[in-house]
Amino acid sequence: MIGYLDCYSGISGNMFLGAMLDAGLSWSDLQEMLALLPVEGYRLRREPVEQGGINGQRFEVILENPHQPERHWSEIRQLVEDAPLPGRVRERALAIFRTLAEAEASVHGVAPEEVHFHEVGAVDAIIDIVGAAIAVEALGIKQLYASPLPLTSGMVKTAHGLLPVPAPATLEILRRVAAPWRPCPAEGELVTPTGAAILATLARFELPAIRIERVGYGFGHRQLPWPNCLRLCLGMAERVDGTVGEELDRDWVTLIESNLDNTTPELLGALMDELLAAGALDVTFSPLQMKKNRPATLLSVLARPEQSEELARLILRSSGTLGVRLQQMQRLKAQRQQEELLTPLGPVTIKVKRLGERVVSAAPEYESCRRLAQERGLPLSTVYELVEQCLNATLYSRGQTQMQTDGLALTVDSPLTEREGEH
Repeated sequence: MIGYLDCYSGISGNMFLGAMLDAGLSWSDLQEMLALLPVEGYRLRREPVEQGGINGQRFEVILENPHQPERHWSEIRQLVEDAPLPGRVRERALAIFRTLAEAEASVHGVAPEEVHFHEVGAVDAIIDIVGAAIAVEALGIKQLYASPLPLTSGMVKTAHGLLPVPAPATLEILRRVAAPWRPCPAEGELVTPTGAAILATLARFELPAIRIERVGYGFGHRQLPWPNCLRLCLGMAERVDGTVGEELDRDWVTLIESNLDNTTPELLGALMDELLAAGALDVTFSPLQMKKNRPATLLSVLARPEQSEELARLILRSSGTLGVRLQQMQRLKAQRQQEELLTPLGPVTIKVKRLGERVVSAAPEYESCRRLAQERGLPLSTVYELVEQCLNATLYSRGQTQMQTDGLALTVDSPLTEREGEH
């Protein structure tokens, strides 16, 4: 299941949840999951809304005390981590808050840990963000997509006084993911920081190939010349004219590069360790020949977009380079999982690669084989050879075979079958 968000009237946390409820999210399940949060002094309300012939739902968090305390990013993180939420819900919620914290830190010139949230630290914003993570998981949405956002004019009242629209934090959040904007004649804030963070963390700004199955409308309170709602289309990904369907995972990463011509091998090794420890997805070095025939090293770092500036600062601080290059890139990934294979030497972890429901390859995991080699006093090459023999015997036979791993049956297309079909 994928979802497309038509943000013609902008987006906020409550509009997002209203659209999810209208598209089939269980009201009772949402209430039950949100009750796991260690916050109180609120009640939830939903109501049907009709505007311009469009029917949908409005979601609201009613606060008992309108004067909410400010919370630091560390407090909110602890609050979410302490709640007995499902793992993926917790991860998504923390990722959205992290997006907000890093944008606020950049705007105010402080470290993310020093950020204290005003509006976003209130109970209603916490409910909106955790609720968004719950909704995506409950509806089984693998990927969200979003339309360009309406760029309005005017001012918005905040804890820092009147600020131009979009608010600085909102603009910073969406700048980091290169979100597209379109001119809009309305005045006032249509894209809130919470809505922007949900999009920047969970969605991609592109139109997918989708077979629409359900549509939901989530309404806001502002009066506009048109229906003030967020439209959500849910359905299955389709292959159209060579586009990639649901069998591949896609995300956005930032490629950080720099040419290093005055860094020793020892410092390069230490820099790689620092970058990986700080959250880099991958770090590589490539040889270069620069001007004046100087040998140099090309440093390439793959990072999550929200971590790119932090890692760029680390490179500038820990190497002799004077600048780094950042480029947003889309990444296509096969689905991966780890399974356990029983061998005469003991259990071995196997890395399984899938395209949709089909397993296309499986290979022994290095650390697992290295551990067995040390325990058995055998050369690593011998362990690899034995494990691969067991894996091949389990995986491949004539036609389709099944690999039994820890009680799971994985269907694999045999290369033998494909070769036989060619004759």
